[in-house]
Amino acid sequence: MTQSIEKVHKMAKNAKGNQAIAEILRKACKKIAPVWPLENFVAVNPYLGLADRKFDQAAKELAAAGGVQMTMPLSFYITKIEEGILTSDHLATALKKKGSKMPLGDFMETLNKMEVFPTALLINTVADTLSEATGKDWGRLMLNRVSAWAAAYFDGGQAAWNTSETSKGPFADWKEEASIDRTPELSGLKGFRACIKSLPENHLEAADFVLKELGVSDVASEMYLHGLLLRVGGWAAFAARIDWDNELYGKKDGVLIEFLSILLAWEYALHQTLSTEKTSFKWKSSIAQMMDWKSKESWNLSIQHKLILQEAFDNAMQEQVIAKFKTLKKKARKPKKISTQAIFCIDVRSEVYRRNLEMVDNGVETFGFAGFFAFPINFTPLGHSEGEANCPVLLKTGPNIHESLLNKDDEVKAIQARKLNRQIRQVWKSFRSGAITCFSFVSPIGLSYLPKLFSDSFGLTRPVAHPNDAGLSQKLAKDKRVSITSSADTASGIPLAQQITMAKNALNAMSLTDDFADLILVVGHGSSTVNNPHATGYDCGACGGHTGEANAKVAAAVLNNKDVRAGLQAENIFIPIETTFLACLHDTTTDEVTIYNEEDVPESRKAALEHLKDSLVLAGKGARTERALRMPIEAGTDSEKSLIFRSKDWSETRPEWGLAGCDAFVVAPREITQDIDFGGKSFLHSYEHSKDQNYAVLELIMTAPMVVTSWISLQYFASTVDNRVFGSGNKTLHNVTSGIGVFEGGSGDLRVGLPLQAIHDGEIYQHNPVRLNVILRAPLEAMNTILDKHEGVRNLCDNGWLNLLHMDDEGNIAHRYAGNLLWEAIK
Repeated sequence: MTQSIEKVHKMAKNAKGNQAIAEILRKACKKIAPVWPLENFVAVNPYLGLADRKFDQAAKELAAAGGVQMTMPLSFYITKIEEGILTSDHLATALKKKGSKMPLGDFMETLNKMEVFPTALLINTVADTLSEATGKDWGRLMLNRVSAWAAAYFDGGQAAWNTSETSKGPFADWKEEASIDRTPELSGLKGFRACIKSLPENHLEAADFVLKELGVSDVASEMYLHGLLLRVGGWAAFAARIDWDNELYGKKDGVLIEFLSILLAWEYALHQTLSTEKTSFKWKSSIAQMMDWKSKESWNLSIQHKLILQEAFDNAMQEQVIAKFKTLKKKARKPKKISTQAIFCIDVRSEVYRRNLEMVDNGVETFGFAGFFAFPINFTPLGHSEGEANCPVLLKTGPNIHESLLNKDDEVKAIQARKLNRQIRQVWKSFRSGAITCFSFVSPIGLSYLPKLFSDSFGLTRPVAHPNDAGLSQKLAKDKRVSITSSADTASGIPLAQQITMAKNALNAMSLTDDFADLILVVGHGSSTVNNPHATGYDCGACGGHTGEANAKVAAAVLNNKDVRAGLQAENIFIPIETTFLACLHDTTTDEVTIYNEEDVPESRKAALEHLKDSLVLAGKGARTERALRMPIEAGTDSEKSLIFRSKDWSETRPEWGLAGCDAFVVAPREITQDIDFGGKSFLHSYEHSKDQNYAVLELIMTAPMVVTSWISLQYFASTVDNRVFGSGNKTLHNVTSGIGVFEGGSGDLRVGLPLQAIHDGEIYQHNPVRLNVILRAPLEAMNTILDKHEGVRNLCDNGWLNLLHMDDEGNIAHRYAGNLLWEAIK
């Protein structure tokens, strides 16, 4: 009986201890932002876990923990000063804002001496300490072995033979493999396997044991654990994404905590197998540094000077954005007859096309709205067994929507054709990559690929079929539809009451509740590229890294539904009988727009439709001509053909610029921005505060699109200032790994963020690393109320992760947010 009581007490003590160590590990893990796999590669703020800190504080912490840079090299700012972009006024203002009392002249003189300041890592892990002492890169060995295991464990179906047991937790699976892996011992870590076997089976107990054995106190653990995660930041971010999804749908986190326990186990094994009296002393010194890193004045001074330069650069770029509104001609617009309204995604690439469409057809009025159009669906393409979330990753997915064909016999045949096509491709892939059959493929069969290689290289064919059309004839691909009718059998569709609610919410959020045109385009967007692992990163982030085709089709089907329109009348929204919503897709690589449901247009509006299609073609030509100015196209080359060719050129590293250059998010009626050329660098969201009861729409914009655009901006920012950590390097060296990400080369860490070719054209940066300028045309009191209510949004503004600006009703940028719910007037 006594033994049983002692056992219960021991179990309770262990549970309490596990809970304590879990919280210590979780605190470090929350600093790692998630990264989504290649199948839906959406933009994410790499500093997400540090948003509750000031921008400057995060910069110093990241630099100390992992040598991460949050500013450009000194030479970048010096060049901007020499070019006159950064002026003395900008620098003086930045010095004042940062609380520096240093005279401008002294600051400039100090810049010449900055290179003497230390730039090395401030905090060392066990692997770093031992590498310095022995001259062998043990951190690289640790990275490669952990990465090799992670590639197998997290494999998304790429591997022909997977050795991991995913039914086990990450730590248990890794420990079993590491206990028999001879590679570390062959590399010089004698006793490595025995060391790993000696660790507790429970990952929390193992982590607690390691931290105590290494002598890492609770105070030092925060910096140490963060630094450890940054050393294998790509796989850590992927594990964080799994936790993100689990928590979003009410499950528990823990994958990243187990991954961190694996890294701790490696640190322990390195310490046990290689430590000497000398290295133990250095390790203790490193622990002391972790506890007192903020006191290193000379080290912090180097970072602080660059942060002042970055602040000045942000101010200079912000002035250019504000100047666009100052030069805007304040003139009364002549009333015009609106024949067409077009709702585009707020994406910066849409700004170019919208402006060109309005120029070629003055009967078109455009709107900007998040590209999922307030229809968060779980979309299942034809012939697929599982759906995909076509909505922002911040939101839970909504109704299940299945793709179908009008003719049921055709649908059955199409599904069979797609499945057969997939099976044949899988068998063919196995044949080409098999250990024996690959030789047969290369020799006699390989020659048969010559015609295909020729036609692909000259743009006559695509190297691979477009995912939307794969396995389907041209006719069947064109006949695809979405089924919104509620079906209990397939658990899909949208009940009528929900359709009415979704339609009302969407139209209110778009500020489109009256004065409907005869034709209303719902324009999603996607990108056409080949041989591009990050292709989904060019698609719609608001649609979860997919094209906006499905969402546009669902929106149009719901808004064309007569029963929905009848229900909307009870909400004082009256859509005329003759109004037709058309689902469209804007290809951002070719600037071509496809209309999917032309047959819904009544005969009386066919002539108007043909006129509109002509306008869309002209707008595409104008947009391509404008975009060609940014592309590295040789003189004398037909820019039109060149841009279209890029969409199917398998050697093209820069098919389009995506969102490179994004620097502003404007929330205002279109009439305010219609005469401004933003150069494809501004997100544009339609909003009229006079129609917004209780500012519910404004709250939605500030808590969703504003957050998402800041994520996009900060992803481009981070990939520019430190591509080593938060980018993915040279895309010509990319190898797809586990079907979920890329290595730069044959091994190393999973790369996150954008490749260098997405931000740099080979001569200059196409993205200026600045924080997003959010310009809201709304009452200050309303904005303050929302900021006060939502801590996460307020953190973005108060801590300097974005710049919030207020536009008055005349279209002037009148105030700048100064933090703590205070605003300063802009002269």
